[in-house]
Amino acid sequence: MRMVTVCSSLLLSAFLLAACAEQDSAPIRIGATMSETGAYATQGSAARNGYRLCEAHVNAEGGLLGREVEFIIHDDRSDSDTAIALYEQLISEERVDAVMGPYGSTLTEAVAPVTEQHGFVHISPLAATSSIWEQDRQYLFMVLPPAELFLAGLIDMADAQGHERIAILQEDQLFPRAAGDGAAELARERGMQVLVHETYPSGSEDFSEWLQSMQTEDVQVLGMAASALDDFIAVREQMLDQGIELKMFGTSGAVEEFQQALGDKAEGVFGLSAWEPSVPNPGVDEFVAAYESEFGRAPSFHAAGGYGSCQLFVQAVREAGSLESDRLREVLLNLETTTVFSDYAVDERGYQIANQGLFIQWQDGRKEVVWPHDMATAEPRFSLD
Repeated sequence: MRMVTVCSSLLLSAFLLAACAEQDSAPIRIGATMSETGAYATQGSAARNGYRLCEAHVNAEGGLLGREVEFIIHDDRSDSDTAIALYEQLISEERVDAVMGPYGSTLTEAVAPVTEQHGFVHISPLAATSSIWEQDRQYLFMVLPPAELFLAGLIDMADAQGHERIAILQEDQLFPRAAGDGAAELARERGMQVLVHETYPSGSEDFSEWLQSMQTEDVQVLGMAASALDDFIAVREQMLDQGIELKMFGTSGAVEEFQQALGDKAEGVFGLSAWEPSVPNPGVDEFVAAYESEFGRAPSFHAAGGYGSCQLFVQAVREAGSLESDRLREVLLNLETTTVFSDYAVDERGYQIANQGLFIQWQDGRKEVVWPHDMATAEPRFSLD
């Protein structure tokens, strides 16, 4: 009987050791959703590609903690309820080892209670609305510059040109409201007149009423904040169709698809870009070349945001020597670094304090950085002819 017990114990120990060894060599599974379809698909698909490229590069360099990395990415369809359900599924059912954030402020605000409840560190690659970081969350980390500053470059350049008559148009979503309100406040602080400040319903297609009010008020500069690329395109087309003349038009997000959709009509338009291939961050040239080789196109700032946020996670895990959330949190709170994407440093809330973003202008069919001056690749042109 004693021999049977000993043998059983040895078999159990061997089984446990084998199970532990198998677990130690299994990939580190990182769960995320991205908007591969729906209103945010342009941005979300690029960010997903950034995650995937980082995954490939980490594994090519030997992995993380002696294990390969495997991203488990589901399509949240640009829908908050879907994203919430998927993060709960990833954590509770699929048992991922870690998570990374979805695209944008709306979806980040939606899923943050889930990641907080389960105590998972959540690096958000592309959420910028300050209110998300004002709810005493412990594990949420911001990478983008704050939404309230997304149109700061436009306001600063307009002020330098002596333009005083401003309009702000913002979509009725979390991030665009914050970006538009922040721009209006900045303009007023500069002594400008905010003559039109309108919030429009998501899904709007006809902007003529708001555009006509700008013409009536003799607006010089229009700043627009939206989550959907189609809104920027529609406003630019309708502006030209109605013969509305402005000195400057700037958007809260600049992507190649804007110019591809509009062609010459995009000329002279300004836009926020949190990143461009010209930035002097370490590894940018290699990232751009690898992205173009893998996906057959140049990376947008959303792609760089996904890649750079993955780099932050990897650096934090290596410094912590662990996937344990509180150890990762401590590293991320004290980390000051520069990824392919941007400078990174946060305050005690996990709120970004180092990244200020860039403003570009479409010139001769290309994006040129025009703000801030020390990062500029071209001088701004102040004509929308």
